[in-house]
Amino acid sequence: MQPTETPPDGHAEVHIVAASPEVARRVAQVLRQCFAATEQRSYPVDSQGGTRLQLTVDTTRPAEPARSWLETSRSSEDDRRRK
Repeated sequence: MQPTETPPDGHAEVHIVAASPEVARRVAQVLRQCFAATEQRSYPVDSQGGTRLQLTVDTTRPAEPARSWLETSRSSEDDRRRK
């Protein structure tokens, strides 16, 4: 695996490893429903098969349901800080 640079603030580099390309794509699709994301890149895992899929998600531009979860977690975190 290649060393990766740290993504910009608010972004996360996601690596999905699955037995088939279809399974990896389904996981990536769920992430895209929650966050803005770059186009996925896929690579074979090894000579035995499997797929490694990479994409970058932008957590500063969440969509539902991630937006609701992020807002709830932030308010809970703020409440803990005040105590």
